[in-house]
Amino acid sequence: MPASQNRARARDRNNVLNRAEFLSLNQPPKGAPEPRSSSGRKASGPSAQPPPAGEGARERRQSQQLPEEDCMQLNPSFKGIAFNSLLAIDICMSKRLGVCANRAASWAGARSMVKLIGITGHGIPWIGGTILCLVKSSTLAGQEVLMNLLLALLLDIMTVAGVQKLIKRRGPYETSPGLLDYLTMDIYAFPAGHASRAAMVSKFFLSHLVLAVPLRVLLVLWAFCVGLSRVMIGRHHVTDVISGFVIGYFQFRLVELVWMSSNTCQMLISAW
Repeated sequence: MPASQNRARARDRNNVLNRAEFLSLNQPPKGAPEPRSSSGRKASGPSAQPPPAGEGARERRQSQQLPEEDCMQLNPSFKGIAFNSLLAIDICMSKRLGVCANRAASWAGARSMVKLIGITGHGIPWIGGTILCLVKSSTLAGQEVLMNLLLALLLDIMTVAGVQKLIKRRGPYETSPGLLDYLTMDIYAFPAGHASRAAMVSKFFLSHLVLAVPLRVLLVLWAFCVGLSRVMIGRHHVTDVISGFVIGYFQFRLVELVWMSSNTCQMLISAW
């Protein structure tokens, strides 16, 4: 027994923490709460009170809402699935039809001819040609038609530029716009400005010019080829061209509603 006590005293003397400079480490800091006993007694004081009923209900409500929000994000609606599927089909078709998109494409040799077809639907040649014909025209009926055509062309450029600036959709291929495209603000893909212009001009000519049946057929084919050429060079998607055709038709209907009479056209020409 005395031997064990002597060993315990020697152990305490050899313990580094029992030195005077380390005694403060063995003592609890001032103001620290006393450790809870392991007995089954209940702790007294405000910390032992259960949380309020409102907080518990709020926590349960949050725990019930989180899985539901995750479920809504992981399970899109039917409209979202249908929209994404149509978008994927549109991109796939546009990629396949872009046979003249670059020099490595399958129809790279016909790229210049296809681009030339697209230029026939550009706004700058049409506006310049309309102004030239308006200056050379000497009949009141011809000036009336040309003034309204000029109004339709300006309306088309402003409408397409505004919608493109709002949507800012890129084309299926990385193709930079040309100089004429920058002049008419035809920079983005949706909607296709060449397609809207071709549809509007062809409908305008079919309604206000007396043309033979072969010429009418050729006019419709020209509008279709202009829209197709924009897809073939990789500048627009298929839906961009279809939307351009629809917008061009509604532009024609709007010009028909606000058709300027001959007196109004003569007043504008004299003022100009």
